[in-house]
Amino acid sequence: YSIDLMIEEHKNILAVIKVMRPVCCGILEGKPIDEEDFRNLIYFARTYADRHHHGKEENILFRDMSEKLGNAAQTLIRHGMLVEHDLGRFYINELEKALNRYAQNPDTETKLDILARTAQWSDLLTRHIEKENEAVYPFAQRGLSKDVLQKIDEEVHLFEIKAEQAGIQKTNLHILQTLSEKYA
Repeated sequence: YSIDLMIEEHKNILAVIKVMRPVCCGILEGKPIDEEDFRNLIYFARTYADRHHHGKEENILFRDMSEKLGNAAQTLIRHGMLVEHDLGRFYINELEKALNRYAQNPDTETKLDILARTAQWSDLLTRHIEKENEAVYPFAQRGLSKDVLQKIDEEVHLFEIKAEQAGIQKTNLHILQTLSEKYA
């Protein structure tokens, strides 16, 4: 359940990334920066991709993988997945700073920073998702016992209930739908 859910969340993250490419291309072709679209991307990246999705990975799945699967899992998680999670946070923070600068002074160099940070985050997450889907999650499924996987499923289920009560999924899937329809 939990890994299938995380793979579904990856599809939603990739869908937002797919939308942002034509947004950035449009800006390169002379369209204005739609600040709301980028603010929505930042919100989605922070609340859905990071706190919601990465929260389950870091606090549940990766924790149990590190505890139960030894040095290989610890190295993969600590020096691979967590480093990339932090790098994604950095790109989103830098995107927000650039967007704030652009709101005060809409110059070409700051526009470049907005496009660069969006592309960096998008490329990082695309590669990161592929690694998790193709290597990390199968490693967890092969290596963790059924009991541990069941415990992970139960914790993820509780995590999902709390997030649903807070409206995390609904709000972010609405952002995805709105952006997708706007740039279809």
